Amino acid sequence: MSDTSIETIKINGVDYVRADSVNTAIPLGQKRIVIADRGWVFVGDCQDHEDGTVTITNAKNIRCWGTTAGLGELVNGPIAGKTVADPYGTVRALPIAQINVIKGW
Repeated sequence: MSDTSIETIKINGVDYVRADSVNTAIPLGQKRIVIADRGWVFVGDCQDHEDGTVTITNAKNIRCWGTTAGLGELVNGPIAGKTVADPYGTVRALPIAQINVIKGW
């Protein structure tokens, strides 16, 4: 039996591919804000583990966000004079959510 699967199709000069063949997930970077169990929020350098946990080194516990529009404002670093982040060392947690940090931490 011959393989009759189609990888791409061209319509009006544009190539299209199967939706299930495209990975749209954005990979998480090393530096992240991690929302953990019971309301803990950390920022630091993350290493993923097969069991779904994350080890966060150089961790800081974000005690007071200091934001006006939510946690996402902190992707560019703490808000001067408003965000309170206490040094915490190394933490291993099961993340509820993770946010890539762009700069500033």
